[in-house]
Amino acid sequence: MRISARADYAVRACVELAARGDERAVSVDALAAAQGISAPFLERIAADLRRAGLVASVRGASGGYRLARPADEVTIADVIRAVDGPLVFVRGARPSDLAYDGSAEPLTTLWVALRASVRSVLEAVTLADLVAGVLPPDVRALADAPEAWSNP
Repeated sequence: MRISARADYAVRACVELAARGDERAVSVDALAAAQGISAPFLERIAADLRRAGLVASVRGASGGYRLARPADEVTIADVIRAVDGPLVFVRGARPSDLAYDGSAEPLTTLWVALRASVRSVLEAVTLADLVAGVLPPDVRALADAPEAWSNP
């Protein structure tokens, strides 16, 4: 699985908003500068996040974006889906919509299991978790496994 630049930037922008709290809106330029992201690219991402109901836009001189929901209610899966769609696609289709014949038949089950695994991690972690620097124990255990950091 690959995490797109859009998804990475969207998560980083949302974590930045969560870290700043609810006090006021943050401009795209400020978010972009804080995370080293292109402001025009981030503006398009922010529009997707707004359409998904994850951020709210505030107009005016002190306008910008703020989270539309509390940070502990927004999962990383929510953010990625807002900018990239479903978490796991195989050739542009949802794994559960695929069917294979012959010896490849078990692939559908494998792709569905992969989707379930990705969901179990990304739906377990909220923006608040990342701001606090504390991942759920199951996710932390996966990252703490020595083989997790190797590049086979």
